[in-house]
Amino acid sequence: MTRAYIPMTDADREAMLAAIGVGSADELFKDIPPEGFVDGIDAIPAPLSEMELLREMQRQSAANTAAGEVAFFRGGGVYRHFTPSIVSEMLRRGEFLTSYTPYQAEASQGTLQAAFEFQSLICALTGMEVANAGMYDGASSLAEACLMACRVTGRQRLAIAESVNPQHLEVVRTYVEPQGIDIDLV
Repeated sequence: MTRAYIPMTDADREAMLAAIGVGSADELFKDIPPEGFVDGIDAIPAPLSEMELLREMQRQSAANTAAGEVAFFRGGGVYRHFTPSIVSEMLRRGEFLTSYTPYQAEASQGTLQAAFEFQSLICALTGMEVANAGMYDGASSLAEACLMACRVTGRQRLAIAESVNPQHLEVVRTYVEPQGIDIDLV
C-alpha cells in the first residue's frame, strides 16, 4: 500500500528493514522511550503565521546559551576568536561579491583578486618569494602544510598535537597515507 507523499510500499519497507537487520520499525526504534513518540497526527500543533512563528522561535531561542558565553568543543575546531573589522569591510567590497570558485574564471574574479592581493602582501611583509592562498579550509591547509614540511625536510614522519581538530587530523591522514608518511600524536 502506498500513502500520499510516501511512495514506498510495505514490501519496500520490509526490504529496507531486512537490509539493516531488523524485523520491524518497532524493533528499529525500541531504544526510544514511549514519551518520545507522537501519538497520531492530532498531536502536531496547528501552523502559525509568520509573525507568530518568529515570536515563538525568539521565545525558544532566549532559553539557549550563546556560544560565546561558554567554552565548549575544546580542541574540536571551534574556539573563541577575534575577527578584525577589516574582514567585514573586505566582504562588502563590490569587486569581491562575485567570488565563488577559482575553477570558473568568468565567475571568480573576486576570489582570484583576493588571492593575488593576499599573496602579494604576504610576500612583501615576509620577504618570501612565494605565498599560497589556494586553500578552501583549515583542514586542507593543514594537510598541505604537512606535505610541504615533509618535502622540504625530506622526512617521512609528522608530530601532530592530540588537540588538533579530529576532523582536520582525518584529512591529514587521508593526504599523507599514500605518501607513506607516518603520524605521531603528541
